Amino acid sequence: MEGEPPISSLGPVLVIIPTYNESENIARIISRTREAVPDAHILIADDNSPDGTGQLADDIASTDDHVHVMHRLGKEGLGAAYLAGFEWGLNAGYDVLVEMDADGSHQPEQLPELLTALADADLVLGSRWVTGGKVVNWPKSREVLSRGGNLWTRMMLGIPLRDATGGFRAFRRETLLGLGLDNVASAGYCFQVDLAWRALKAGFRVVEVPITFIEREYGASKMNQRIVVEALARTTLWGVAHRTKQLRRVVTKRKVLTS
Repeated sequence: MEGEPPISSLGPVLVIIPTYNESENIARIISRTREAVPDAHILIADDNSPDGTGQLADDIASTDDHVHVMHRLGKEGLGAAYLAGFEWGLNAGYDVLVEMDADGSHQPEQLPELLTALADADLVLGSRWVTGGKVVNWPKSREVLSRGGNLWTRMMLGIPLRDATGGFRAFRRETLLGLGLDNVASAGYCFQVDLAWRALKAGFRVVEVPITFIEREYGASKMNQRIVVEALARTTLWGVAHRTKQLRRVVTKRKVLTS
């Protein structure tokens, strides 16, 4: 849009795409990302996919110096894959690090909008639940689960984000360095809540921009009951601890005022 700073002003961009059994999607998502943001580099963090995703990524990387592949020992969870990708990207000197799914649910064509918003933010979240955001081909039960999970997160943690669980996001280098990634223990989708909350508590500017989330066409979703239970349990524990600290501060302040 006219008047907006060019994406190139942000510095080198790395798009991190974790994969596990994404052989049907890997070539397509790399191609779309390269076309959407030609200057960006891509890191495929593959968890030793038995369907050959890692080898397919290697074949593409061998002919495209903007594509890199990290081969991990096995399936350790989304959070672990992103943390490894962040470490790789920070050590390589990238100024912007992007999280994006391999299955096409996050549309690479919308990545320029996230990067444009990053000009005035420290962390940009692609949001399904702000005005203008939407989901496509989701059953109503999945939408209720996502909206309910985000409502619970807002209530427990006291944060304003409409879509803290979404995984399409862009970080400034300085933001990641300020989040204390060494003690992140979240492995599943609550990893996304964890990082967004850490950013807010650290005083970083967190902005949500609307995206259209499209349910995958090929392959199987990694969402399962264990992931949902982990996210609910961790968010509840964080929320209880957070509210307890708030209560203690109020009690302490009242004691000081009445003493």
